Amino acid sequence: MNTNIDMEQLAQDADDIFHQGFACSESVIYAIRKNFEIDLSDDAIAMSSGFPWGLGGGGCICGALAGGAMCIGYFFGRRTPGDPRNQRCFALTKELHDFFTESFHSPCCGVLIKDYDRDAPERKAMCTDIVTSTTKKTAEIILRELKHDEQQES
Repeated sequence: MNTNIDMEQLAQDADDIFHQGFACSESVIYAIRKNFEIDLSDDAIAMSSGFPWGLGGGGCICGALAGGAMCIGYFFGRRTPGDPRNQRCFALTKELHDFFTESFHSPCCGVLIKDYDRDAPERKAMCTDIVTSTTKKTAEIILRELKHDEQQES
């Protein structure tokens, strides 16, 4: 795993893949996987494919936020029932949610894009900013927490 992350490269990777045809959730997961060099199957990207447009067009949670939450879960989520790690994962996901809401005023895709035509370049530009900002914040949270874990182990 790589923890020497170039945030500008991370953002560029998210931007590039978003413009190549991946949606918001897929782009966040792709960029985190690539830059952290983690052994994460393409299945994880496929599992996120239903998030865009607010859960398949339902207008709920923004896919970028959902993708970021999935990445935090990969690093800090529980893998067995009853594992208390979920409390840390909840707190970190809430931190991402709060950043997102402060930055973009709503976690809901339908609210974020309500004033745009789906194919409008202005909507794509706004979503690109959301994807890159969310990817960077997700990486910052992961890096901070991994560093904290290393310090606790030494």
